[in-house]
Amino acid sequence: MGEAPKLLSGGNPQIPKGYGDGPVQAYISAMPGWKSAVGRRIDALVVRTVPGVQKAVKWNSPFWGMEKDSWFLSLHCYDKYIKVAFFRGARLEPVPPEPSKSGDTRYVHIREDQPLDETQFADWVRQASELPGEKM
Repeated sequence: MGEAPKLLSGGNPQIPKGYGDGPVQAYISAMPGWKSAVGRRIDALVVRTVPGVQKAVKWNSPFWGMEKDSWFLSLHCYDKYIKVAFFRGARLEPVPPEPSKSGDTRYVHIREDQPLDETQFADWVRQASELPGEKM
């Protein structure tokens, strides 16, 4: 096996851009500490909630969407939390808690001592997958 991916600032894994499940799983495996298990749970929730979901890694972050280059969800590792971006989050009910400076995007911050509300998260994923994706 090759070397483990380099961790960038905040402990975010440096994963080459790529489409499909492989690059996303490489990112999740390289997430440091407790974050990797949460990354696996997020991916499993998305796959279970949105059959046929598309996946990619771009800009050292995994993305999930309904069609190539049109995304509804991404995540990024920081030192103390995982930042999950819902690109049309302002249109979700209830609106995810963390504001953004960019358009409709809203965030959920997942911390080690604050477990993920999987029921609410899956509902946000379902709603987000039904909205037009963010082209990138």
